[in-house]
Amino acid sequence: MDAATLTYDTLRFGEFEDFPETSDPVWILGKEYNALTEKDNILSDVASRLWFTYRKNFPPIGGTGPTSDTGWGCMLRCGQMILGEALMRRHLGRDWRWARSQKQREEYISILNAFIDKKDSYYSIHQIAQMGVGEGKPIGQWYGPNTVAQVLKKLAVFDTWSRLVVHVAMDNTVVIEEIKRLCMPWLDAAGACGESEGVGELNGCLEGACALTEEETALWKPLILLIPLRLGLSDINEAYIETLKQCFMLPQSLGVIGGKPNSAHYFIGFVGEELIYLDPHTTQPAVEPSEDGLVLDETYHCQHPPCRMHICELDPSIAAGFFCRTEDEFDDWCMRIRRVHLCEHCSFVTSLSHLSCNRGGLPMFELVDSQPSHMVSVDALNLTPDTHFADFSDSDRLERFFDSEDEEFEILSLREA
Repeated sequence: MDAATLTYDTLRFGEFEDFPETSDPVWILGKEYNALTEKDNILSDVASRLWFTYRKNFPPIGGTGPTSDTGWGCMLRCGQMILGEALMRRHLGRDWRWARSQKQREEYISILNAFIDKKDSYYSIHQIAQMGVGEGKPIGQWYGPNTVAQVLKKLAVFDTWSRLVVHVAMDNTVVIEEIKRLCMPWLDAAGACGESEGVGELNGCLEGACALTEEETALWKPLILLIPLRLGLSDINEAYIETLKQCFMLPQSLGVIGGKPNSAHYFIGFVGEELIYLDPHTTQPAVEPSEDGLVLDETYHCQHPPCRMHICELDPSIAAGFFCRTEDEFDDWCMRIRRVHLCEHCSFVTSLSHLSCNRGGLPMFELVDSQPSHMVSVDALNLTPDTHFADFSDSDRLERFFDSEDEEFEILSLREA
């Protein structure tokens, strides 16, 4: 048995604490629960999330590479989990629940097949790792949250079934105008046609040389918004803790990828001062779909109480995720974020006045209507979906703001037993 499997499988599996009996509200990806009266609902919600862990005995990555990601793939698996949650929202909805041995919907089977550990699955460990290799990240090298976000953005371009826009907001800034242009590409095309033919000729223009595909004329392409953040130097700044909690309370929340020294986790909520997370550090055998495409899916769902850790143990380098299926959902997200920021500002001013306050904190990122003059255009960095396998050098330069070089995430031996 290899060292990584010994560390996580034999010592930790089966030693999970039961969910706490507490009057504090429990928040799981935008839903509030009462731990005293809704424990079964909490566990059902957690079990319905896709749980991607280390796997072994899958086809070699790149044909000759490793057949297991034990010890090096934890952040990649967390990236799969946050993207998997977005696909579930896109095709099944937030209220969908998984139950063992029940007949599953075709959409669910299609989602799961997109993550199976083989080279031709859209979001497999093979695709993620090889995308990194092509951009100077050798297999086995640790990925930070920002790197994973950028790779997922590139891979999503080829998912013609889901037709998602994955936007990675840089410089701690979310630009509303930029997102709406990406999610409604027909606006730019219609504007160009209007300028060349006049507003009165718009319909004729769309039917001619400027005609758009069905995908491009969709009113809104569903949005995955990933925001890489650094909430401190070596430890999380306590001023951000309440703001981080607020993110899990938003209905658009996809959770947070990040972790603590030596391990990466997928955080899905909180209770009191503890974060609730799914842990990828369990090595399971790779799963092969049957001839009819069905997947034995029990190992892709966490069927024990979720893990918890004190929020102050969180490494400051994270990426927060949000999903907006429609423009109305995005507008609602913007309204909620502005409301949170306003409350934080009022609490901050109150605390400066030495008055008591229950909530406070600093905004983790800025929400602006249009791109500030000091920001570099995403297009200029070749990071738009249209660039497919664009050069990562600019992204790597920006990554130093988010992925600290001295983070001690665990890289364990790949030796097999």
